Amino acid sequence: MNQDWSAVSDAIKVRLDERGMTMTDLASKSGVSLTTVRELVHVLNTRRRQPRTLVALSVALGWPAEHLGTVLRGRRTGDDPRHDDPVDVRGELRDLRRRVEALERAVDMTS
Repeated sequence: MNQDWSAVSDAIKVRLDERGMTMTDLASKSGVSLTTVRELVHVLNTRRRQPRTLVALSVALGWPAEHLGTVLRGRRTGDDPRHDDPVDVRGELRDLRRRVEALERAVDMTS
């Protein structure tokens, strides 16, 4: 089975930013150790995780329980109509806006 731990990391980082949460906040809210949260965010250890770990993190981040598991398997969460969540769409738009702003800043610095 293909596992995309970098996609899980990216999803967590973006969502933490959107929610104004720290890794410590996430660990506390999810009941997952801070060490495990750091390993996932920084892709330090891609060993097999208990499914409940990704479920707990997904729920703590305000996503459906299976969200990060779906990301890990390389599927887009919007591929399944049961997962159409306006919060995810807004999050993607915020991420795109941040990327465009970063590009604008980079262009301004080279001008």
